[in-house]
Amino acid sequence: MLSILRSTASRALSTRGFATTRPTADLAKLTLVGTLVKEPEARLTKNEKEYVVYVVATRNQRLPPNADGERPPTTSTFHRIVSFNENSSKFLKTLRKGAKVYIEAGLEMREPEPGADPSTPLGQRQIFLRHGKLQVCL
Repeated sequence: MLSILRSTASRALSTRGFATTRPTADLAKLTLVGTLVKEPEARLTKNEKEYVVYVVATRNQRLPPNADGERPPTTSTFHRIVSFNENSSKFLKTLRKGAKVYIEAGLEMREPEPGADPSTPLGQRQIFLRHGKLQVCL
């Protein structure tokens, strides 16, 4: 009888009350809606594998007026995204500068290399965006 209670209690702790699907691994995803800054660029890895890099600009929210009643100018953030998927890369290369796009990208934080010069990219924390999904907004 005690074993039945234990198995029921452990099953209750392992289930999620808000979902009926199996739990998945942790996920870090970024969704962007913005404008292609320039045409996507094909590059090669050290192993001669092609990948595509593209940059999307998003506008930041307008700030409230300052004490003088003037609003500061709107700023933009630029996001560099990398695609290693061959089919996605073919499609990306057809896009032109100025296209309005919806992007889902995996987000990865890379810590600085120990002992690297802080003024170099290896000495700084980097945000790596891996292409997941793209749609062109009309």
